[in-house]
Amino acid sequence: MSRRPSRPALSDLLLLLLILLFSLLLSFLFWKAIEVGADSAVRVKKSAELPLRFRYDGTFKILQVADMHFGNGAVTRCRDVFPSESARCSDLNTTQFLRRMIEAEKPDLVAFTGDNIFGTSATDAAESLFQVFRPAMESRIPWAAILGNHDQESTMTRGELMSFISLMDYSISQLNPPSFKIDGFGNYDIRVHGAFSSEMANTSVLNLYFLDSGDRAMVGGVRTYGWIRESQLAWLRTASQKLQQGIFPAPALSFFHIPIPEVRNLWYTGFVGKYQEAVACSIVNSGVLKSLVSMGDVKAVFLGHDHLNDFCGNIDGIWFCYGGGFGYHGYGRAGWPRRGRVISVQLRKGKKEWMGVETIRTWKRLDDGNLSKIDEQVIWSGGGGEDLDH
Repeated sequence: MSRRPSRPALSDLLLLLLILLFSLLLSFLFWKAIEVGADSAVRVKKSAELPLRFRYDGTFKILQVADMHFGNGAVTRCRDVFPSESARCSDLNTTQFLRRMIEAEKPDLVAFTGDNIFGTSATDAAESLFQVFRPAMESRIPWAAILGNHDQESTMTRGELMSFISLMDYSISQLNPPSFKIDGFGNYDIRVHGAFSSEMANTSVLNLYFLDSGDRAMVGGVRTYGWIRESQLAWLRTASQKLQQGIFPAPALSFFHIPIPEVRNLWYTGFVGKYQEAVACSIVNSGVLKSLVSMGDVKAVFLGHDHLNDFCGNIDGIWFCYGGGFGYHGYGRAGWPRRGRVISVQLRKGKKEWMGVETIRTWKRLDDGNLSKIDEQVIWSGGGGEDLDH
């Protein structure tokens, strides 16, 4: 008598069903990973062409973008605009302004001088940074950034921010100089070579120093703004000394966010532009001006931080210039347009080729219907080097 085959137990059927569902889930995740990985897993940074160099017409142009104060994009509202403008005004106005400035000026470098994001309004620092720098990345123009006093108030530390920024497309920002113990994050120099086909094509004829001026600090129980520390100045003096050992010592420009205390004195000695608010600086005077004067190569310093100031003034032979508030989520003044600063450097024309730097000029453009150009001035004029074309 044959025995009927036993029916599978209910527990066995459930086990088989779970195995089947698990297999399907693994298959789905695998193919999803392949789909996503096609764009992100093998992502390589798009690098700027280095070294930076002057154009064939002997010019090099920098767009300074100060205090974008970016939040979360379209949902982040503008501050200090007319009521008639506020309903449709957001971070996207800042983005559009940056695109217009890049298109109008066609800079060779965009320099972001801090408070790129407004930390308390940016729920995801990385996402906000992508939105901040996207116009520069899409234009494929080299760009460099430093931090202000608000950038780290979101979801990244200052070190993480600068590391992240240095890895973004076309960024030539650096975390810090290698093999040099230094305070802060984002202290580095950039060298700009002479024009192609000239004898100075492989020589730095303009040097750019970027420094981290910190955020906040406690001094003797008093809360104050950050300042540039002695370790940073020691590195700066060393870098300057090495870079001035060439045949024609190159002029330099410096960029940092928080002004030094001496900038306050320009109220009494004169300036070009608008001085509309008190200079917000540290109560600590760390000797930045003394170091810059002793170095001899820095001709101008470009600052951020005080949005209602856009002036330039000369202190001991060095020009200190504010960028003026660029971003719409940063504080401003209704009826006083947001603005950006342009720095244009011109080489001297020799008998046969371009020589060293002859002039450094600057102006500002306003975010109005015409991108109005204001306060153009020459802030340095040099010899440009001896003409060797005998």
